Amino acid sequence: MVASPGFPDIQVHWARPFIEGLAQRKIMRGFEDRSFRPERAMSRAEFASVLQAAFNPSVIRPYVPFVDVPTTHWAAGAIRRAYESSFLTGYPGQQFRPNENIPRVQALASLVGGVGLPPAASVPLAQIYQDSAQIASWAIAAITTATTNEIVVNHPDLKRLRPTQPATRAEIAAFVYQCLVAQGKAPAIASSAIVRWVQTVAVSHTREFRALWVACVWNGDFPSKMGLSTQQQQAELIAILDRMQSLNLNALILQVRSEGDALYRSSLEPWSSWLTGTQGKAPDPFYDPLEFAIAQAHQRNIELHAWFNPYRARTSERIVNVSPHLATTNPEVVYRWDTQLWMDPGAKVVQDRTVNVILDVVRRYDVDGIHLDDYFYPYPIAGQAFPDDKTYQTYKAGGGSLALADWRRDNVNRLVQRLATEIHAAKPHVKFGISPFGIYRPGQPPQVRGLDAYNQLYADALKWLQEGWVDYLSPQLYWRIEPPAQSYPVLLRWWAENNLKQRHLYPGNNLSALGGNQWDLSEILNQINLTRELSPQLALGNVFFSSKALAANHQGVGDRFRTTTYANLALPPAMPWMPTATPAIPTGVRYSNGKLTWNAATPEIRNWTLYQQNGNTWTLRQVLPATTTATTLSSGTYALCAVGRSIVESKGVVVKV
Repeated sequence: MVASPGFPDIQVHWARPFIEGLAQRKIMRGFEDRSFRPERAMSRAEFASVLQAAFNPSVIRPYVPFVDVPTTHWAAGAIRRAYESSFLTGYPGQQFRPNENIPRVQALASLVGGVGLPPAASVPLAQIYQDSAQIASWAIAAITTATTNEIVVNHPDLKRLRPTQPATRAEIAAFVYQCLVAQGKAPAIASSAIVRWVQTVAVSHTREFRALWVACVWNGDFPSKMGLSTQQQQAELIAILDRMQSLNLNALILQVRSEGDALYRSSLEPWSSWLTGTQGKAPDPFYDPLEFAIAQAHQRNIELHAWFNPYRARTSERIVNVSPHLATTNPEVVYRWDTQLWMDPGAKVVQDRTVNVILDVVRRYDVDGIHLDDYFYPYPIAGQAFPDDKTYQTYKAGGGSLALADWRRDNVNRLVQRLATEIHAAKPHVKFGISPFGIYRPGQPPQVRGLDAYNQLYADALKWLQEGWVDYLSPQLYWRIEPPAQSYPVLLRWWAENNLKQRHLYPGNNLSALGGNQWDLSEILNQINLTRELSPQLALGNVFFSSKALAANHQGVGDRFRTTTYANLALPPAMPWMPTATPAIPTGVRYSNGKLTWNAATPEIRNWTLYQQNGNTWTLRQVLPATTTATTLSSGTYALCAVGRSIVESKGVVVKV
């Protein structure tokens, strides 16, 4: 025989991946004519030879020679080792019957016993195999163990074990390969022929969005100052994410475009000056902060939402804009606004640039969400009018009939609607959220007073919510509970009452007010509790500004989050209007030597959740990243779920330890 994975007679065979997997490991070989002959029955002697090549078994009992296996037999050594290692036994009269075909049930029982897989709990074999009555009583325990460890491979009928039929070379290849998978010595193969039986249970927990805004503008949160080394910048991001993980927060909203710039590698806009001090200058040694932040966040089971400012072009006169910044490529649509520069929301080139920049990030990065803040048309300056007369007159000359204020709102509305459509078309699981000024209009609700965002920022946030253009809205409710003119619960209830499309509300909270004892810690804690009271109205979490307050642990806010407010783990809420296909349950789930291991049935996994049973309830104990496929467990009953990209959980695979 010759070793080669390129067997011409298995190219369309159901067992091809198993056969090639063993051939590459030099466990099974083909014939001189380079064929594999997958449907040929395998003899006991041939099976012993495969066992020796696959497992190199240890001696655990002395060999007693078989009368029908002379020392000159081609498989004498393999048969001896199979017996010494308890993989195979003989028949009465000290016979081995080397040329007899091995039945499927014998092959499976041999593998289970020889490999030493721990006995499995009882499973309903009659529900799994239509011919379970043909399984001999002596083999029931072994077939149970083989089934729960996904060693049984049935083709073409998954429901028929055919225990007494001779095992073919293809079937033996599949059985042996699956044993290697069970031992963690080979990667899992996705095959519809593998019998998978697991006990499952529907489990869940209270979901909550627990997010932190991290701003780069003015070096507010990250990086803490310009010109830090790559190592220092990465250390700061890791510190923020480690703190979030320790507090059971689950979403980072990272500002990546604060003034027509990029906190990531981009061909559309220049590097942000907040990184190096010079716009257009990349970090040195090079790294991509957004790529790094996503990887680190996902390792810690934290979503990353990329935060964009759609129209601000410059925050300070000291910043020198460089190509391809819009102020250099299209200065005619970028206006001075006090010490800042502002893009004209009515200009098509501005709208296109914003959409293209955001979609570029959606397509190239594994972000979980896209986030816009409250800067649309700029906040007003007394005695100044936004200088978009030329753009408006062009609109009027083209037949436009909207009044100036309505036209401005329409410009922003069209951008929001376009982003909602194009983000979801590019990646349906990516969420789109906006954090507008917390007051929609004075007088809505009646006692509220303050800035008119509708008529001064031209931000019609109520329309975005009621049209369902956003997946979540995070109104910045940076006020106390009590003052009637700007009351946190009054405003939150108003947003909830006007949420016609049933989108999620994640109000923004001002942690910074805890510094200098402007507010007492109880104010923030009570605001979180009030939000939770409105969870039936889809107020399902909070977003905190900013990370500096948590880093400073003002008034012990971080300690309180860790021990009380967010003592329990939680995934962000799933959004039923988004693609919600339930992911396949984990495969190959098994417990051995204190460790639970498993495999993913699909690559589209974001996390794993592990629950523990306590009486009649299940409690979430761990949230694990997609890259993790093992964890240490103490005694108990557990359920392991797969979590898809849309944060929908599968049923839990039950494991008793």
